[in-house]
Amino acid sequence: MDKQKKKTSHFPFRLNILFFTVFVLFSILILRLGFIQIVHGENYKKDLERKEDISVSNPVPRGKLYDRHFRVIVGNVPKSAITFTNQGFSQAEMLKTAERLAQLIEKNTDKITNRDKRDFWILKNPTLADAKITKQEKDLYAAKKLSDYDLYKLKLERITDVELNKFTKKDLEVLAIFKEFTSGYKFIPQIVKNDHVTAKEFAFVSENLQSLPGVDTTTDWERSYPFDTTLRSVLGKVTRSEEGLPAEQLQYFLARDYHRNDRVGKSQLESQYEEILRGYKAKIKNITDKTGNVIETQPVIDGRIGKDLVLTIDMDLQKAVDKIVEEELTKAKRLPGTWLTDRAYVVLMEPYSGDILAMSGKKLVRNGKTGRPEMQDDALGTFTTTYSVGSTVKGATILTGYKTGAIVPGTVFDDAGIKIKDTPIKKSYAYLGRLNEITALKKSSNVYMFHTAIQIGKGNYEYDKPLNLTNKMAFETVRNSFASFGLGTRTGIDLPNEQTGFKGKSRLPGYLLDLAIGQYDTYSTMQLAQYVSTIANGGYRMQPHIVKEIRRPAVGKEKLGPILKEVSPTVLNTIDAKEEWLHRVHIGFRKVMQEPGGTAYKFFKGAKYAPAGKTGTAEAFYDGPLRHRFGKEPPPVINLSLVGYAPSTNPEVAMAVLVPWAYQGKEDNKANLKIGRRVLDTYFKMKQGSSLKD
Repeated sequence: MDKQKKKTSHFPFRLNILFFTVFVLFSILILRLGFIQIVHGENYKKDLERKEDISVSNPVPRGKLYDRHFRVIVGNVPKSAITFTNQGFSQAEMLKTAERLAQLIEKNTDKITNRDKRDFWILKNPTLADAKITKQEKDLYAAKKLSDYDLYKLKLERITDVELNKFTKKDLEVLAIFKEFTSGYKFIPQIVKNDHVTAKEFAFVSENLQSLPGVDTTTDWERSYPFDTTLRSVLGKVTRSEEGLPAEQLQYFLARDYHRNDRVGKSQLESQYEEILRGYKAKIKNITDKTGNVIETQPVIDGRIGKDLVLTIDMDLQKAVDKIVEEELTKAKRLPGTWLTDRAYVVLMEPYSGDILAMSGKKLVRNGKTGRPEMQDDALGTFTTTYSVGSTVKGATILTGYKTGAIVPGTVFDDAGIKIKDTPIKKSYAYLGRLNEITALKKSSNVYMFHTAIQIGKGNYEYDKPLNLTNKMAFETVRNSFASFGLGTRTGIDLPNEQTGFKGKSRLPGYLLDLAIGQYDTYSTMQLAQYVSTIANGGYRMQPHIVKEIRRPAVGKEKLGPILKEVSPTVLNTIDAKEEWLHRVHIGFRKVMQEPGGTAYKFFKGAKYAPAGKTGTAEAFYDGPLRHRFGKEPPPVINLSLVGYAPSTNPEVAMAVLVPWAYQGKEDNKANLKIGRRVLDTYFKMKQGSSLKD
């Protein structure tokens, strides 16, 4: 009995100790909470109520492009769009929203990849996906010998085609929408659909926005081209919304406040003037709480569309020149020896201002789908491709001869062929007798230019003897002089990717003679236009430009906004030539087109606008798209060129024509002259009908 009492007496004591311990712990907890409330309470309250401001930019339409008569060349067409902004949603929340949205719109599923389907299958079937991992693999994962990535990769690999094929059309639409949701960035609107959004879809989504968190309906834009494909290769392209910033320029654009899914100019004019055309994006501020939930949205900056560009191009003239080039190229292809002929180029330029009035390029290509040949715009080729041009450069050769003292006005040479030891005879197309530099230009004497080059090189020519040049800088002398006209150097046109041309490497004396007649180095059509403009305007090398004005976007009922900047004519350099020298070259160029015996007279006789210019024929080797069909030595071809200006006194337009690989053999199709005559006729005819000038 005493033992039992003894045993039971310990229980109340232990219970008291437990209660006391709990009391002490609660006391400590209360004291700690009181300390936190009194000492740190205000700080924690601030943290809890803390808000975070996140600024978001919404894209605006790009600036428009006009021609010199203020007709829209590139505009913007509004289009309905459905967007999604990830405000911190989980994958499950975004999937649920995607499923709801798929009931309201149709979404193209062409861009869904096999990997997308596998990822989506795992998201939709997590239990079945987990079942694809064996116990042994789970044990390895527990032992940290397999990572989460390893397990996920195993799940992907073990999904069967049968399981993937169970996706319905609606499932795939959900996937396509979900893919758009997850491809964007937090708080940045992402285009879900902006192509062919029907009025019904737009209305349904607008009515159900409350049940579609993050989804919105808005107005998007896309570039429009009222003149269709005319000049498209020069106007350039803009990236698509799903394409976003070009990978190779990602950091450049991100540093300039772009977002990854922004559309930017990715080529030519759109790229060159991106900073002007892009505009100012509308900015809104999303105010979030500590957990990242948006609690308020405030506008910060109203968007303003990009500034507009007025170009120097006359689109009516451009279209007319395009048509001429296309027609004459098509006609030439029907003639013998034109199997390799596939392109032609024309540039029209104001010689005193550098304004490009038209830049036309046409190229025959084979349609990849139909296999049939079709004509493609290649205006880009006027300054990005170069060729041997032949005798059109002879005006520069004569002026270089004057400048170096190789010849003086009135110098006469016999046109008998030049024979250098161990080389074929070099001659003109026929024996032209004894002639001065003016007649040499008129009749296009090669031999006259050869003698001029020999004198520049300070050589002593004897028939069938080695030709040695004591002036070791002769090549540099000629090339530097040519560059002062724009040949073999950048013209400075306000477009990217201009090519300067190929310069021959060999220094053998015979090649200096070839250089003097345009059959060694290569030049672009734009360089030819700058060169002939320099001669036409009295020796000023004008920078060619395609942008004439920068304007603010029109507001309200305005047709055009005010001018921000007008591009003034820029003289890059003046050539080192006396007025008398230029006058004699002018006479020679005029005789080429206006006097019997001139190489272009048969095609330009009777032209009331009094043209002047120079023809060119170059013996070259084919290096076009079919080059791979030939062995080490490509077939010989003839390039045709033509430069000119009109009227011959006080010229208002300069022209360059280039037809690479115009023919093989001896059947000269005169495509350069046919194109040139029609182009100048068209220019002056259109000028009479409605002024081509402002």
